[in-house]
Order: sequence, then C-alpha cells, then structure tokens
Amino acid sequence: MEGVRRWLVNISTWHPSEHQFQSLLSLLPSQQRPEVTKFVKLEDRKRALVSRLLQYCLINDVLGIPFDVICILRTTEGKPYLKNRENLLYANFNFSVSHHGDYVGVACEPICLVGFDIVSTTKLENGETLQFLENFVPYFTTFEWDNIVHAGSIDKVLTEFYRYWSLKESYVKAIGAGLGFGLNRLEFHHHNWADIYVCIDGTKLENWRFWFFYLENKHLACVAKGHPKEATGNYQVLLTTVGFDEKGYQNAVELPERGFISLTVDQLLMRWYQLNHV
Repeated sequence: MEGVRRWLVNISTWHPSEHQFQSLLSLLPSQQRPEVTKFVKLEDRKRALVSRLLQYCLINDVLGIPFDVICILRTTEGKPYLKNRENLLYANFNFSVSHHGDYVGVACEPICLVGFDIVSTTKLENGETLQFLENFVPYFTTFEWDNIVHAGSIDKVLTEFYRYWSLKESYVKAIGAGLGFGLNRLEFHHHNWADIYVCIDGTKLENWRFWFFYLENKHLACVAKGHPKEATGNYQVLLTTVGFDEKGYQNAVELPERGFISLTVDQLLMRWYQLNHV
C-alpha cells in the first residue's frame, strides 16, 4: 500500500567524531536539537539524533513536504505527530518511532494507527535479570507473568518478557497513550507468537493486528496496527479521518507485513541530502 514505510538503522558501527556529530545535529531545526543534546551518554545522543533524522526523511519521502516546512510536535502524552496536516497526500498519515540497543527505527501508515517498538533481548550481566524483571510485575496480568517466568532458561525468560513488553508498548504508542495507561489492563494471547490478539479488561479487540520481526544480535521489533477511532482523545483530534467504511479499513489492516528496509547511517544521510536538494 502507498504511504506505508518500515525503516531501520543499525547504529552499532557508527562512530562519529564530535565535529561530525555537531554537523549532523545542525541539520535539525533548532527546536529539535535540545531533545538530542539533553542526553549525557553518546549512545543515547546517537539514537536520538538518528531517530529525528529518520522522521524528517520519512515525512519528506512519503508526503513530499520540504524539510524546512516540516513541523513535528508531541502530544502531552509524548506521541510525535506532524503538525502541518493541510492537504496531506494521505489524510490519516501517522508514524511511530523506537530505538533500543543497536537499532533505531520508524514505521508509518496512511489509514491505520501504527505503533512500533524495538527491544534488545541481551541477557543482563551479573545475574541481575530476575531482579530487573521483578520491577515490572505490576504491568502484566497473572496469565502473562506465568508465561514469562515459566519460559525456561534465563535467556528464554528475558525474551518472553520483552515480547510481551514490546506488544504493550506498540499498542500504547499506536493509540497515543502515555505512561498513565494501565498496561496490566492489556492481556496478549498468541499461537507460537503468531495470530496475536489483545484483550482489554477481558474484552478481545477485533480491530488490531500485531507482528514480530527478529533482528540481528538478539533484537526484535514489534508492529501494531489498529483502527483510528481507538486513538486517545488528545491524539484522535489530530487525525484527519477517524471514520472509515469497514471494507476500506479491513483492506488496510489485513495487508501482510513485508518487513523493514535496513539503512546504514550513511545511506540515511544520503537520502537526507538527496531529498533536501531536489
């Protein structure tokens, strides 16, 4: 479908000098730069910078909006959105970003809500895995937590945890909810991690689809797609079209996921310069 994108950038081999980093940072609008420089660790700043470059490239590529016109804001819950929505090529264009470990990525949709999450499932050092997981007990249902702790080895337990966690994150990101959303209200079911569905407060949602993608070096990505009418209030008012005929929506949500296009940082920058100088 036109207007659908799935992009991933592996930053693990990108080691910019301070001069190179500052040069790339200067490509962003001035109001976006503090969102990068607020991070102390270089790895976090690298992820934040690449994430923002991805968003601008994506919007320019899909919608043809010039870089100097694009205005990306966030809702009070932290959901990024495109402010300038007049006469959009795809009226319901929305996108979701994520970064963790080696990867930074973005996903967008022209009709469905989209939520996207990346996680690194690498085992924690010094036997801290179980202690780390105990902090998250309140965010899972009894059913989910039982599946996590009985998954097998420590590696399998951690992977199971991250699968459930990324599903919850993807759904919450898609609807535009913030940290205040009760994640323990969500309960995910699956058949060997396919045919995934979610129940909220015990009621199955029929309008949602979820997919996993397994990346290199023990990373995984999750994509959620759902109906625009289920966006939270603050986010729903930003969408141009909430009501779709059932056939139109089903055609969009049932499209198979074809996976991500992988880009290096250099390829991303090449896209930036090419699109910015057309």
